[in-house]
Amino acid sequence: MPQVSPAARVHAALPTLPPRAPRDGTAGRILAAALRLFARRSYDGTSIRDLGDELGLKAANLYAYFRSKEHLLAALVRLGHEEHQDRLRKALVDSPPGAAAQLRAIVRAHVRFHAEYAMLATVANNEMHALSPELAAPSLALRQQSEALFTDVVARGVARGLFHAPHPFVTVAAIAGMGMRVAHWYRPDFELSPAELADAHAELAARMVGVAEPRRR
Repeated sequence: MPQVSPAARVHAALPTLPPRAPRDGTAGRILAAALRLFARRSYDGTSIRDLGDELGLKAANLYAYFRSKEHLLAALVRLGHEEHQDRLRKALVDSPPGAAAQLRAIVRAHVRFHAEYAMLATVANNEMHALSPELAAPSLALRQQSEALFTDVVARGVARGLFHAPHPFVTVAAIAGMGMRVAHWYRPDFELSPAELADAHAELAARMVGVAEPRRR
């Protein structure tokens, strides 16, 4: 495994892309290289020349696939937000009924995304500010929709007297932020798998809203 400084922005070893992303051919190679460099160095800390050197390509070859470095970032940010939201929605659809079960399900999906796609999550969460309003708009809309999925679950639990949270939005921000940090510190050789880590966070989230772990028979 490559050695990473303890102060690194992300400890993931590989720039993993979701199935919907082009992963074969030159476009896929460009996306993977940009993802690794943006995650490790930041968007502003990476130049088109850096990308070309990484890939053994000239800038003109990169522009044949992406109009600019900013458009390349926009593609990665959108891929991250799409994958994240798809996982949240699927988790809610597949979850048993009840606010507590849904909270655990959505937290598991949230944490697994940030563990399994650590580099993509880091770029999507930390680099969207570098995009123009026009290029950021699609991803910003996806982010707001994902936040609403979380907030609706918590607010519904509070309204029914099942959750005891001081403020739904603040509670969601705390739970979501806890999961987002996973992308920065999680390592492939960590003692918990992404699924086990997701279960631990789901239980922490349930306790944050005053829901005890179900008794096992």
